[in-house]
Amino acid sequence: MSYFAGLISTVFERRFARSVTSDAEGRNIHELAQDLLGAQGEVSGSTLARMILHHYGQADDDQKRAFFEFMLHDLEIDPVAVVESLKHYKETPTKDSYRSYAMASEPDRQELLRRLNQVQGGTERLVAMRKDLLRLMREDPKLGPLDVDFQHLFASWFNRGFLVLRPINWSSPAEILEKIIAYEAVHAIGSWDDLRRRLQPTDRRCFGFFHPAMPDEPLIFVEVALTKGVPNSVQTVLADGRAPIDADEADTAVFYSISNCQAGLAGISFGNSLIKQVVADLSRDLAGLQTFVTLSPIPGLSRWLDTAQDPALRNADITAQAAHYLLAAKRADKLPVDPVARFHLGNGAAVHAVHADADVSENGMRQSRGAMVNYLYDLTQITANHEQFVTDKTIAASPEVRALSASVSATK
Repeated sequence: MSYFAGLISTVFERRFARSVTSDAEGRNIHELAQDLLGAQGEVSGSTLARMILHHYGQADDDQKRAFFEFMLHDLEIDPVAVVESLKHYKETPTKDSYRSYAMASEPDRQELLRRLNQVQGGTERLVAMRKDLLRLMREDPKLGPLDVDFQHLFASWFNRGFLVLRPINWSSPAEILEKIIAYEAVHAIGSWDDLRRRLQPTDRRCFGFFHPAMPDEPLIFVEVALTKGVPNSVQTVLADGRAPIDADEADTAVFYSISNCQAGLAGISFGNSLIKQVVADLSRDLAGLQTFVTLSPIPGLSRWLDTAQDPALRNADITAQAAHYLLAAKRADKLPVDPVARFHLGNGAAVHAVHADADVSENGMRQSRGAMVNYLYDLTQITANHEQFVTDKTIAASPEVRALSASVSATK
C-alpha cells in the first residue's frame, strides 16, 4: 500500500507542479517572487522557486539589478510596524508579542531567499546570486542593505556545524582537482604535473571545507608542506624535482597557501576554523610535528613602500621594511593594514620571521618585492594572542622581528 500511495502522491505532485507552471507562465520574476511569498503548499513553492531561479539565471545585468532593487524596496521592513511591535513587546513581554516584533523586524526578502533555498541546487545558486550582488554593488552601493540580509542568512547556513573537512589528494575526483587548480589564489598551479607535486608526495597535504548542499564545491582549502625546519622560500617548497621526506620525519607543518573559493561567500569566515581543525588533525596523526607555521605573502608591502616618505625606511633592507610594515603600518582602527596579517593575527598566530627573496615569481615581486613571512601557530599561545589582538590591538611577534622593525626606527 505504501508503494501505491507514494506513486499516487508523485503523480499528483507532478500534475500540480505543471498546473502551477502553466498558471505562472507570462509572469515576470517580481510577480513570481510575490507568488512564492504567498505560496502555502510545498509543491507550488518549489515550482515557483525553480522558475524564479531559472529566470534569474537567464537575466542580464540590468535585469539582475532590477530584481535586486525590487527585493530592496518592495520587500523591505515596515518601520512603523517595527516601532509599534517593539513598543507592545516592551509593555507586554510575552512569547506572542516577541514573535510579532521579530516578524516585523525581518524583511520579506529574507523569507524569499529561504524559500528559494528549498529547491535542489538552491544554495549554490544563491551563492552565485550574491556574487552578482557584490559586483553590482561596486557601481550601486545603495544595494548594501540587501547584502546584509544575504550575509545574515549565509552566516547561519554556512556555520562550522554544517561544514565538512575533507582531505584532497591525487586520488580525489577529477572534478574537485580541476577546481583546486581554478581556485588557487596564492601560488598559481600551472599544470596537472604542478598539482601532482602538491598533492601526491608523502610530505604534502591538502584539506578543504565542503558544505552538504554544495558537495562538489570547495569553500576554502589549505595546502600544507611537511618539512624539517621552517622554510624561508616558497620556491623551495614548490621546487620541481625536490626529494620528498617521509611524513613521520617531519617536525614542521607549513601552511603555504590558503584559498577562498566562493566569491559569493565573501565575509563569511572559514579560515580560522579550517586552520585550527587541520592543526588538530595533523597533531593527532603525526606525533613528530612540533611547529605549525605559514609561509605567507605580504600583499600590501610594495604599495605601502611606494608611498613611504621616511628615508630611513626607504633605505632599509627588505626584511626590515617588511617587519616594520607588519608591526607598524596600521589602519584608522589600529589594526594592521595588511589583510593577510589581520587574518592570521586575528586567529591567534604570531609574526615569526620575515624572509627576502622568498617569492621571486612575477606576482611575488610585484606585491612584496619578493618578501614573505612566517606566522607561527603556537598551540599554547593562540588563545592569549587572539585575546590581546582583539582587545588591545597588540601584535604578537618574535624578538627577531621586533628587532628588525626597531632597526628602522633607530636610524631616524
